[in-house]
Amino acid sequence: MAELVPPHGGGDLKPLLVPAGEHAKALEHAGSLRKVALSSREVSDLLMLGMGAYTPLSGFMGEADWHGVSVDMKLSNGVFWPIPITMSATADVADAISIGDSVALTDGESGEVLGVLEVAEKYAIDKALECTHVFRTNDESHPGVQKVMEQAEVNLGGPVIVLSEGHFPETYKALYLRPEQSRAMFMERGWSRVAAFQTRNPMHRSHEYLAKIAIEVTDGVFIHQVLGALKPGDIPADVRTTAIQAMIDNYFVPGTVIQAGYPIEMRYGGPREALIHALIRQNFGCSHLIVGRDHAGVGDHYGPYDAQDIFDELPDGALQTEPLKIGITFFCNKCGGMATERTCPHGPEDRITISGTRQREMLTGGEDIPTEFGRPEVIAVLRDYYSGL
Repeated sequence: MAELVPPHGGGDLKPLLVPAGEHAKALEHAGSLRKVALSSREVSDLLMLGMGAYTPLSGFMGEADWHGVSVDMKLSNGVFWPIPITMSATADVADAISIGDSVALTDGESGEVLGVLEVAEKYAIDKALECTHVFRTNDESHPGVQKVMEQAEVNLGGPVIVLSEGHFPETYKALYLRPEQSRAMFMERGWSRVAAFQTRNPMHRSHEYLAKIAIEVTDGVFIHQVLGALKPGDIPADVRTTAIQAMIDNYFVPGTVIQAGYPIEMRYGGPREALIHALIRQNFGCSHLIVGRDHAGVGDHYGPYDAQDIFDELPDGALQTEPLKIGITFFCNKCGGMATERTCPHGPEDRITISGTRQREMLTGGEDIPTEFGRPEVIAVLRDYYSGL
């Protein structure tokens, strides 16, 4: 029987969500502890730890792991990891906590107790160093840089247990899959070569084409939605998932695609974020990650293929999940269909460039959207959303 790629780090999946039978006692204990509020990004990371998507991490990183990951993309034990997973607290809050204390971690917006951290370290970080290495910029117009710069003065590191997955399981129901669940689904279908498609946007024709290329060379595609916080102007997850399902139902062979979602919050980290997307998909059981033009980028901070090129810089064995690198896709009037720069010999005058930004502009302005750009069933879902704005 074909096997899926192993979880990252070489061991078993490491979900940190408290088992149902222990939940009530753990929640009662958390109620007696000092509370520390988490930012939206930290909530997202805690939920990712809970579901096992950040295997083999056991909690928020200490200073050695933070520094090693920022500078060399390695944990202190040598395991590859491309982006720091940390939480911060104000100096006043940190001063009131001793090493060895346990603290309750709460959602900074709702106040819900989400988990417990056993504080093993308290340390300050060089935010500029982190941003320079991870994001390749200190420009605070970059949303990832802005989040780091907004962190409080002291990082708290140590192992966590997770008590709640927030609203995600109830809001998204069957769409919300944990790594152990996706792996079981792949095995049930007999899939071992699975390509993940990361998206925070509705799928237009270029996205559809990328997924279909992947289906040709793998057993199936895992369309994996970002369910965590996005940047202003992005289309909400419930609208995106409905639009994508319309595309799957009408334009894909049944049994070749699974749509799911997970609670990550985008950092828009370009090359480094592409690497952690691959690492996460390894934990979900995917052998490949589709990496197209400007994967996880923002503005003009990264070159169009930086997120592909960084995979070539990794040492052997750093990741099991491989990039499926695909160039710029477009509709060519002369070819009469979708193509890439490697398959189409024609010039820009024959090409319809397709982008999520342009699609949003057309929807906002009430413009007609040609079928070469978007599928009518998908556009209908999006028009309904934009009509209510």
